[in-house]
Amino acid sequence: MDRLAIEFISVLGLPPVEFVEVAAELGVGRIGFACNQIVALPELYPAWSLRGDPALVRAVKQALAANCVSLSLGEGFLIRAGAEIADQAGDMDILAELGAPVINVVSIESDPARSEDQLGAFADMAAERGLVASIEYMPGMPIGTLAAARDLVVRSGRPNARLLIDAMHLYRSGDGAAEVAALDPGLIGYAQLCDVPLVGAHEDYSIEARFDRRGAGEGELPLKDFIAALPRDCTIGLEVPMRDKALAGIGPVERLGPAVAAARALLSE
Repeated sequence: MDRLAIEFISVLGLPPVEFVEVAAELGVGRIGFACNQIVALPELYPAWSLRGDPALVRAVKQALAANCVSLSLGEGFLIRAGAEIADQAGDMDILAELGAPVINVVSIESDPARSEDQLGAFADMAAERGLVASIEYMPGMPIGTLAAARDLVVRSGRPNARLLIDAMHLYRSGDGAAEVAALDPGLIGYAQLCDVPLVGAHEDYSIEARFDRRGAGEGELPLKDFIAALPRDCTIGLEVPMRDKALAGIGPVERLGPAVAAARALLSE
């Protein structure tokens, strides 16, 4: 099984058909995807959205088929105060149509009971479409640790609810491979791989997470241990947005090529 995928924010808002073609050129057969740009570089790429644009959806489907690329993850879903996750059903329909097997959500809802309720509703929506529902945590968010995310998934009681574990968020929140290895493997639905310093130099964690990550071996994370702690069949998405290189004129294939090679070397060990 080829476990490697390229995550959506790694291409920093590149138009979707071009993203599919970049993945194919890099020899990676799976990609994470969203219905519009999660991060963007308006200096380089125009805004786009799959919502209300059936022609673009068709073009993406055709590009996926023509390039032998499939979706590994659907993203862009958010649990937040004053909004119902059910309102995002249209996005889930689009991503399910494109073939995403796992749909991921992030919670910025400060009320734990409401996060649990909304995660349950999200998982039910995913189950109706035959999909796995994952939740991603990150430091500084209301769901900011592996333990908090695990407890939320367990409390939801949904058989298709899983954890998405991002290497950067794992180590920066104070956990490591031992905590991952201690989990019930059935709770882990997806993983994301990058390298960063153990202590961030950025004042804003979210800016670093969205725009400044590195390939394996270019930071300080013990990624070999991280991978060893994951289930052997867990998809590992390469999440390495590199804004400075993009703005310096280095294209997506040239930016991501070394990170893909480093990830493949790590996965082969």
